[in-house]
Amino acid sequence: MATTRRTFLTSSLAATATLATGATSRAATPGGAAAREYYELRCYGLKAETRLKASAARGALDAYLEMALLPALAQRGVKNVGAFTEIKVDKPTVTSTPIPDSPLWLLIPHATLESFVSVNAEINNNPAVQKAGAAYLQVAKASPAFERIDSWLLLAFKGMPRMAVPAFSKTRTPTRVFEMRDYESHSELKALNKMEMFDAGEIEVMETLGMSPVFFGQALAGPNLPHLRYFTSGSDLATHLGNWKKFGPDPRWVKLKDDPRYKDNTSKNTARFLVPTAYSQL
Repeated sequence: MATTRRTFLTSSLAATATLATGATSRAATPGGAAAREYYELRCYGLKAETRLKASAARGALDAYLEMALLPALAQRGVKNVGAFTEIKVDKPTVTSTPIPDSPLWLLIPHATLESFVSVNAEINNNPAVQKAGAAYLQVAKASPAFERIDSWLLLAFKGMPRMAVPAFSKTRTPTRVFEMRDYESHSELKALNKMEMFDAGEIEVMETLGMSPVFFGQALAGPNLPHLRYFTSGSDLATHLGNWKKFGPDPRWVKLKDDPRYKDNTSKNTARFLVPTAYSQL
C-alpha cells in the first residue's frame, strides 16, 4: 500500500509540475491570471485502530506543531498555517460539542510546488525541529503519537488563486468557526465541471454573502479522488450557519444549480465543522 501511494504521489507531482509552470508564466504576463497556490491538508488520526492500543493524547503532537513545525515553516516564508479539531454541530439549537478523539487537521499553504516538496522532504532533518519536537519525533514504538497521517495536495482554483485570511482570524476571535467541505464526483470530468461551476459564480456568491471562504482546492493527490475541498468560516457559529441559510435561496446560486451544464457533477458532499487550536494561524 505504501509503495502504491508513493508511486501515485510521484506521478501526480510530475504531472502537476507543468501546471505550476503554466501558472507562473501567466502571472508574469501583463494582465495574466495570478499564480495559484498549493495547499497541503494533513489529517493526524488519534483514535485507536491498529497502530494504537489506546487513543493518543494530543500533547506531543501539539507541542511539535507549535514549537517545531510552525516556526520552521515561518523561516521558509510559509505562513497562515491552520490547525483545527472537529466539533459536532446541532444546527437547530446552534450549539456545538467537541468530538472525542478528534483528528487534528493541518492546512499548509505553499506558494510553489517546490515549497511543498522541500518541506515534506527536509524539514524534520532540521536540528532545531528535532530538538523542539523531540517528544513527538522520538516517540517510543510502543506508544505512537498518532494512528496514521493522511495527506492531500490541493491546487487553488482559478477563481480564488490565493488564500483569504478572515478578519476574525487576524484578531484571533475565540468564537471563530470553520467548515470544511469535500465534494466527490463520480467521474474525473464531472469533478472538473464542478470546479468550473465554482469559478463561474459560486465563489462570488459565497463571498458577497459574507461566508468568508478561506480557499478552494482541487485535490491532485491523496485518498478519495476525484474531489475538491474548501473552507468557509464565520466569527461565530450562529453567524456562520446564518450565512449558509442565505446561500440556498440566493437567485444567483439557484440559477447555477439549475443550469443543465452542471447537472450531476457531485456524488458526495462531506461537511466537517472545525475550531482552531490555540496556536493556529487561521
